[in-house]
Amino acid sequence: MKKDNFTLHRYRVRIIKIISSIFRRKKSNFMLLCSLNIIRERWGERFAPLASLKKITSSSCPDPWEEHLQKPDTKLGKSVFWKRRAEVRVLRGRRFVRDADFFMELFGVDELLCCVWHREQDPDWASHSLGIFICLNCSGIHRNIPQVSKVKSVRLDDWDDAQVEFMASNGNNVAKAKYESKMPPFYYKPTFLDCQLLREQWIRAKYERKEFIHSEKQEPYSAGYREGFLWKRGRDNGQFLSRKFVLSEREGALKYFNKNDAKEPKAIMKIEHLNATFQPAKIGNPHGLQITYLKDNSTRNIFVYHEDGKEIVDWFNAIRAARFHYLQVAFPGASDVDLVPKLSRNYLKEGYMEKTGPKQTEGFKKRWFTMDDRRLMYFKDPLDAFARGEVFIGSKENSYKVLEGLPPSTQGNHWQHGITIVTPDRKFLFACETEDDQLEWITTFQKVISRPMLPQEYAVEAHFKHKP
Repeated sequence: MKKDNFTLHRYRVRIIKIISSIFRRKKSNFMLLCSLNIIRERWGERFAPLASLKKITSSSCPDPWEEHLQKPDTKLGKSVFWKRRAEVRVLRGRRFVRDADFFMELFGVDELLCCVWHREQDPDWASHSLGIFICLNCSGIHRNIPQVSKVKSVRLDDWDDAQVEFMASNGNNVAKAKYESKMPPFYYKPTFLDCQLLREQWIRAKYERKEFIHSEKQEPYSAGYREGFLWKRGRDNGQFLSRKFVLSEREGALKYFNKNDAKEPKAIMKIEHLNATFQPAKIGNPHGLQITYLKDNSTRNIFVYHEDGKEIVDWFNAIRAARFHYLQVAFPGASDVDLVPKLSRNYLKEGYMEKTGPKQTEGFKKRWFTMDDRRLMYFKDPLDAFARGEVFIGSKENSYKVLEGLPPSTQGNHWQHGITIVTPDRKFLFACETEDDQLEWITTFQKVISRPMLPQEYAVEAHFKHKP
């Protein structure tokens, strides 16, 4: 039983079968010798006979390790023997089975050890039809498009000659150069932290629709104008109703209309202050998108979704494209690298805390808080259209700081894990339900406060409305 458990554990090392046809290429001897050298360095001179192995024949090959794998070497001890037996796969017939060292030699460590998409370490899966290594999360999405991507486990599945040869001639870097050759800079490339919808549509756009190979397929979000219907949540009744939305770069605004034949829009959102972020859990829909803009220097939220995942992601990237072109005009000397992070932003943190009023004598009330860049907003309900209040969080150079705990005289808080934010004008007192929440909020505040303020942020601070 101990032997079987150890063998199963060692099988978790990435294993893939390399077919002899790879070694018949021009670089076959080099690759094989690299592999043998790695084995010799790892297991010593006991396997020196491998160094004399020059090629693998197409019929059968001698098994130089067989004598070492028949019975435990008393000098080595049983545990060491089973460790070697688990890692060292016997060379038999036309197949050479070994771990990821071969692929490290073939592709390089950086390429092999990272998912082709979001660079998660040690991907355990591969698409043998695309020639890429992927992680577990990506593999599930790839399996949903079997006409494009065929997935196998690097560790557990068998690989035939054609599949291994295709992987050897491609790889993550080759696929990226091909499938992202014409990707516009404003298109949002999600990370593993983003929602399922963004990740799925990114993979479909890249491999299924080939949008970043054929520029004409990018028109839905790059044309500078987009019109359509989205389900929008009502501000008062909370019901989602179909509303017409129009995004126009020429007018510099996103508008929506309450009626299809309405001549005047219900709201005009300037691209200058527009932001969009996916919030499926908050909105209660996997395609839920939160759009924010400034109205009278206060943040206004609208919550929308579309039944078609591609449609709502196209809207999201159309907003990013509009902001990108706006910023190019506003900051003509800025590079794409400088502008792209400003196109849209995810909130630094959201969650419930308790707060008290400016006199710090009122009872604490539970509120939903959102940290959006330097704006700390609080709402009675997470889906409220307007914040009940907003606090500007500046930098430590401007006398802003965050303290753990509450003043000794504080009363009325139900939650015991306090936070005090000190601004040039006053102190703000908050309480968290758990110590973990407290630590996360303090860490978030400290990151904001430690960042020097930009020139435009001083103007925001000067006009900011502190609402108790």
